[in-house]
Amino acid sequence: MTPAAAVRDAAIAALVAFGLFAMLVGLRTDVSPTGGLFLRQRWADVALLCGIVFAGRLALTLWLGRRALRPSTGPTPLTLQLQRLGRFFAPAMLAAALVLPFIPGIGRYELDIGILVLTYVMLGWGLNIVVGLAGLLDLGYVAFYAIGAYSYALLAQYFGLSFWICLPLAGILAAFWGVILGFPVLRLRGDYLAIVTLAFGEIIRVVLINWASLTGGPNGISGIPRPTFFGLPFSMSGGEGSFAGFFGLEPSPSHRVIFLYYLIFFLALLTNWVTIRLRRQPLGRAWEALREDEIACRSLGINIRDTKLSAFAIGAMFGGFAGAFFATRQAFISPESFTFIESAIILAIVVLGGLGSQVGVAVAALVMIGGFEVFRNLEEWRMLVFGAAMVVIMVLRPRGLIGTRTPTIALKEKRIIGKDLVGEGRG
Repeated sequence: MTPAAAVRDAAIAALVAFGLFAMLVGLRTDVSPTGGLFLRQRWADVALLCGIVFAGRLALTLWLGRRALRPSTGPTPLTLQLQRLGRFFAPAMLAAALVLPFIPGIGRYELDIGILVLTYVMLGWGLNIVVGLAGLLDLGYVAFYAIGAYSYALLAQYFGLSFWICLPLAGILAAFWGVILGFPVLRLRGDYLAIVTLAFGEIIRVVLINWASLTGGPNGISGIPRPTFFGLPFSMSGGEGSFAGFFGLEPSPSHRVIFLYYLIFFLALLTNWVTIRLRRQPLGRAWEALREDEIACRSLGINIRDTKLSAFAIGAMFGGFAGAFFATRQAFISPESFTFIESAIILAIVVLGGLGSQVGVAVAALVMIGGFEVFRNLEEWRMLVFGAAMVVIMVLRPRGLIGTRTPTIALKEKRIIGKDLVGEGRG
């Protein structure tokens, strides 16, 4: 694209931005000191935003034009460097997460953010099975999150079951509903599959709102039992039957928070371990084959029905585990916590991190959830900054932060070939 065409394209983008920001930013209703309402005008902010859009669009157009003219010579040095750093980055992240509660200066707020990030890491890894490995676009994943949360709340309240018994039951029930969702969409792909899964998520939310006699309706369910440490409650009284009294510690509310942190940390590691083990098995290879080409997958004799249903069921099971944890952590749940925006955030984490990449999903969850808290002081501007950062990342890394993962079968073949070559050289 010529410089003149690039300037014209940037001007059109700035004009579109003016049409959006004129009403959203330029005019704002405020309260006067006398108590009345008046319309405050902020045209300087609109001009600044339009200028940023113009400059960004112009730079992006010129950069993409030069990149298109550049010959492709395989992986870039940046990609190779990221692959080398990835070998040490994942263990470093794991070690940092393991010792986070004991780092000096880490308080209740940081631990709550860590619990939230790990929850979305677990949800991202669960959805990664469906979207990243099996290639099935699921926009209703939050439904399994809700099923797990309500399963734990209802089982604990009506039957008096403990968290450790309700946790696997919540996962089993979520997996059951994952199979129920999988049957109607066996012959659907692409946009049609996304629409049906989106409808499934909305159906679950509407049922939770309207079945007030069971779910509490819009008011939700409160008083959900908290988990215990093998029967020892986290009580502030410090008696013999409490966690602090049994271990001879000073009662502190941080004990419960640290326990919840390590609980979701363990659940997230379990999700990661099971996913890695499965993708090395024939089932995981069938998922990756289904993702690459369903027609070729059928021609090879792979059972498409079982492959899809297993992906939906296993992904839903981990969503149910995360939902049960969410319920016991909050001690209150309502349908407002399981809207479509939650599914969109989880899907954005998977896509931003790189489809099929476990480390990428963890990094994307840290960036999206933790980064969103960093920008909290920007108030009304943080959504704009956050959205712009996502656009920049996806432009620079269109396949995700770590989106160069080779299929598992190819990695195994490469290792075998490498061993054979080494053996021949020694011989």
